Amino acid sequence: MSAAITFFLVMDGLGNVPLFLTSLRNTAPERRQWVILRECLIALLIMVTFLFAGGFLMDLLNIENSSLQAAGGVILLLIAIRMVFPTPERPLNEPLTHDEPLIVPLAVPYVAGPSLLAVEVVMVSQNPHLWPQYLGALIVAWLLTTAILYSSGFLRRVVGERALVAVERLMGMILVVLATQMLFEGTRSFFG
Repeated sequence: MSAAITFFLVMDGLGNVPLFLTSLRNTAPERRQWVILRECLIALLIMVTFLFAGGFLMDLLNIENSSLQAAGGVILLLIAIRMVFPTPERPLNEPLTHDEPLIVPLAVPYVAGPSLLAVEVVMVSQNPHLWPQYLGALIVAWLLTTAILYSSGFLRRVVGERALVAVERLMGMILVVLATQMLFEGTRSFFG
């Protein structure tokens, strides 16, 4: 259950609603729902692939679990800080894209971002025998995120932009705590 919550928070479905809507502004209205589903499915494929191949990649690059855990914590912390404190130089709004985006930026990095991939690898590398639970948690988090993103137009109309921003800031604060914990655990594991 905690893995699903972590994956869900890192995917940041509510925080991605304004980004998806901005990126799809030039997409024909009748195609937007299809594009959202397609991009979420591509993101799921990337996340599942990384769940299983991430450990092999770590072995290939000779990366220790403690290093990956600390690095994942740093990446997650940077993203969380940006969620809580967006700046004019690095706003959360994405520039307009032409027509229909494909893979970038919707599937990667919005849904299947580097922080999520790092969290997956850390979890699986620490407890490889729990991969079925992690896969289930990933699918649950993905389903919730996809449902939120699929209804993004409706959410923006009902709750409003300010409420979405407030929820994203709250999720960012929770991610700061998770990132700090990952960083501390990785450092403790390295020196212990």
